[in-house]
Amino acid sequence: MKFTWECTMRLAWLVPPLTHGSCFKQGLNQSDSKLLCCSRTDSDYNRGKQVAFPEFYKRSSISKYPFESNGGEELSTELHNQTIQGYCKTGDIDNAMKLVAQLEASGFHPNPISYGLLIDSLGSVGRTLEADVLFQEMIYLGFKPRIRLFNALLKGFLKKGLLGLAVKFLAEMDQMGVCKNQETYEILLDYYVNAGRLEDTWMVVNEMKQNGIPLSSFVYGKVICLYRDNGMWKKAIGLVEEIREKGIPLDRQIYNSIIDTFGKYGELSEALEVFEKMKQEGIMPDITTWNSLIRWHCKAGDVTKALELFTEMQEQGLYPDPKIFMSLISRLGELGNWDAIKNNLENMKCRGRQEVGTIYAMLVDIYGQYGRFQDAEDFISALKSEGFQPSASMFCVLANAYAQQGFCEQTVKVLQLMEAEGIELNIIMLNVLINAFGIAGRHEEALSIYQHIRESGISPDVVTYTTLMKAFIRAKKFDKVPEIYKEMESYGCTPDRKARQMLQTALMESRLTLIIPGHPMG
Repeated sequence: MKFTWECTMRLAWLVPPLTHGSCFKQGLNQSDSKLLCCSRTDSDYNRGKQVAFPEFYKRSSISKYPFESNGGEELSTELHNQTIQGYCKTGDIDNAMKLVAQLEASGFHPNPISYGLLIDSLGSVGRTLEADVLFQEMIYLGFKPRIRLFNALLKGFLKKGLLGLAVKFLAEMDQMGVCKNQETYEILLDYYVNAGRLEDTWMVVNEMKQNGIPLSSFVYGKVICLYRDNGMWKKAIGLVEEIREKGIPLDRQIYNSIIDTFGKYGELSEALEVFEKMKQEGIMPDITTWNSLIRWHCKAGDVTKALELFTEMQEQGLYPDPKIFMSLISRLGELGNWDAIKNNLENMKCRGRQEVGTIYAMLVDIYGQYGRFQDAEDFISALKSEGFQPSASMFCVLANAYAQQGFCEQTVKVLQLMEAEGIELNIIMLNVLINAFGIAGRHEEALSIYQHIRESGISPDVVTYTTLMKAFIRAKKFDKVPEIYKEMESYGCTPDRKARQMLQTALMESRLTLIIPGHPMG
């Protein structure tokens, strides 16, 4: 398998991951040092590193990018900042960073507004280490970031699964006298709940209570999800009474959490009862509500009700989510009920949903009913002929559809077509490719994708490691799973509940193989 993707060099790829701390000592100012000290470390770099920011930019591949005004003259500092801000607002972060490099090379720095937009933009696309470098530079220059920027960087760390760095960053906030606000706590709760960290979640909730920060419906919704994911669904439902006693109105967030909790544990009649009550109280279901109900009915084998809900959702004016397509197509395909798929497709077209109907029909074809679109290029061409321009999310859905069928070469082709459209390849797409190879039983190629990620300088996340672990479990290479788990920890990614469960499965199967020769899983 050859990879021809060209990965653009970025700042974070040229500097090792760092550990907060050394830049914020008391009394540090611009005259103290020409170097900004960065001592952020992880397992790949066991020593501190000093980085001179102007030299740092000169070494990067973006240091000499020609940006001029219409008159052929170089942009002024003010125009640099305005243009940087404009690029950030339109999502063109690469050109924004090129302008930063040019500004630094001239001996100037972005202004606080530019720094804020740059950090926000970098964090939103997962370029956390670059955002962190700019944040440290901002502090070094004497600027005082607002809590919003602290939250943006914290969210970026946690999105990457870098819990260790996030904890150190929180300690820095305390040292600098920056108080956590409601958004800070909700960012932490979102991560802890998704990672299945029950004790940490309660620690955050208790801290909120101690600091007089009211528990919002978002917080209660997250706690309900945590109970749900830890098998304590009755406690999750019991929490609703506490919410009512406190006079907090049940909003869409809480209703969705309750419906999903009932659905996950097979209490579908209760889920539908809550759904009806939700509508009676004037709260309109959103795509998350419908997604949950349709998914759990499909999983329970009640396809008739799933299709009924699917139709009702469209009658409410909501566009079907591609994830719903996948659930319905998978279940109906297993049952051989392709007529139901065709009927729903016609209904969608009758409602004027031509674009969604086209995508739906093509996803059906990928699943093999008509044998069309076995080639990703044909799929993209067909979309364009219908006047539909594929987006990054559509490429992701398409790649995932091929991956779920084990069509590895077509998954690779989707990523190449995506790049040809000028859409940047990201960690999500590469994780999909690892999954495709894993499903196809090609664990060595799945490993090669992971190695490609590391060599390219892209930061693997928790999903990368869990998907790779799953590939090796499928291949019955249980002895390699603990090694992947250990590497995930050493890289700074905090294992989530799924990773821990996979590790236990692999260790158990390894022991069975030793104890029982010829064990079927050995």
